[in-house]
Amino acid sequence: MRGPVQAAALLSLLLVVACDGREESAIDNLANGANAVQVENNVRAEAMAVMEPLTPPEPGTPGGLPDDRTPIEEGVIDPDSAQGAAQVVQGYFGLLEEKRFEDAQDLWNPTGAIGQQDDAHFAARFRGFSEIHANIGAPTQPDGAAGSVYVSVPVQIYGRLAANGKPWYALRQVMLRRVNEVPGSTAEQRRWHIERIGPYTPPVVDPADNGAEAAQAVSATDGMAGRR
Repeated sequence: MRGPVQAAALLSLLLVVACDGREESAIDNLANGANAVQVENNVRAEAMAVMEPLTPPEPGTPGGLPDDRTPIEEGVIDPDSAQGAAQVVQGYFGLLEEKRFEDAQDLWNPTGAIGQQDDAHFAARFRGFSEIHANIGAPTQPDGAAGSVYVSVPVQIYGRLAANGKPWYALRQVMLRRVNEVPGSTAEQRRWHIERIGPYTPPVVDPADNGAEAAQAVSATDGMAGRR
């Protein structure tokens, strides 16, 4: 099966560089017996050279994360804290970047629809991207309810579409949950899990509430990790 897969991959790369005629030299090299892997690597390097660079918007600008000037915590981070939840989000998108989809899925709530989905369907959510990266924002303060603790973490996702190599940017919000220190809870339940990922919603300020920020709403999971 490797031969047809390599041929398909090489064909897609040839289409990317077809605008300036360089595909002709690659085809000639293949016809003359050149190593297909080496030709593919050369074409891939040329294609990447002409792709639009990935330049996610800066914090505080449209499409960027909030310009949070809170000093970054130094030293060891408590895994049960809000910063611990943000580390889980950072780890999640790091695994997606490395295409370790099975490990990434393990960070979801194992009893939820996405956590229970089979590996192939979970990985298929990301097949439209050739690259996935993320910048992680500051988490909200933990909010407790019914024996659980919730934290929201804003995320700026940026990547490259597999179909045409074009950059793709989106602001998202990750809701994480863990069980509080309640009798009978397990260590697994007491660690942070992803509950859902939805579009980023800025904090809503209630003028009658002394400027306090209301809770951030999170929609149902969307295209990056949504229900099939």
